[in-house]
Amino acid sequence: MSDSIKNRYDFILFFDVQDGNPNGDPDAGNLPRIDAETGMGLVTDVCLKRKVRNYVQLCKQENGYDIFIKEKAILNNLIAEAYQNEKVQAKEKPGDKRDAAREVMCQKFYDVRTFGAVMSTGENAGQVRGPVQLTFGRSVSPIVALEHSITRMAVATEKEAEQQSGDNRTMGRKYTVPYGLYRTHGFISANLAAQTGFSEADLDLFWDALLNMFDQDHSAARGLMATRKLIIFKHDSVLGNCAAHTLFEMVPNPELKDDSKPPRAFSDYEDIAVPGSLPSGVQVIVK
Repeated sequence: MSDSIKNRYDFILFFDVQDGNPNGDPDAGNLPRIDAETGMGLVTDVCLKRKVRNYVQLCKQENGYDIFIKEKAILNNLIAEAYQNEKVQAKEKPGDKRDAAREVMCQKFYDVRTFGAVMSTGENAGQVRGPVQLTFGRSVSPIVALEHSITRMAVATEKEAEQQSGDNRTMGRKYTVPYGLYRTHGFISANLAAQTGFSEADLDLFWDALLNMFDQDHSAARGLMATRKLIIFKHDSVLGNCAAHTLFEMVPNPELKDDSKPPRAFSDYEDIAVPGSLPSGVQVIVK
């Protein structure tokens, strides 16, 4: 599509959590995710994409910015709706209908043309490989997961009240990370953007989402979360002018000001360094 982005991008996102659970693991009783060998905290790419989707759904309520993977969505019904589009109905061959339906889905849903989607679970709209991809977030320093007992001054049923002789207390557990600074990497392909129609306007919205998504996602479980720095490498070409890992290695993790004690705030770290000298054809943008 003619308005798709023309440059490759690679980026690094630093974000942190204080007294919260940034991404619970359902296979471990919702404990904060952790690398068992290193003690580093983890946040999945799926978790971060969910926050981007939620931000777009909240802030961009207009045609072309609907969200495909959202709460309570019935995906096959949404795919079936695409098949009712006149562009799809005008096609005769199954393969042509599938391709037309895929194009309709990309035009309608922001997350499909951004992250991609599998849309062959009902009426076949094919698969889309999204131009925007993220890695797991990994903490800069080891984290510790704390377990807290919490009390609710109420019970759910009369039977529970009778068992407690009217005391009416419910005990529960809550897990938090005292503090963690996380780093994740991302990639944006201009080639794949041309296939999905991911545009410059979509890109600007994506940057806004990364910067502001935690401010629109507060909850008691997640504590205090914030984006701390977004470092973007813009290539002068579609294919890129330097390997992504080379650019990422030019941004070291920040050092602790006092490594004799564990970090408890972003201010406990030195400033995040941004490279001053870059390979030819690459520029850095800091947000």
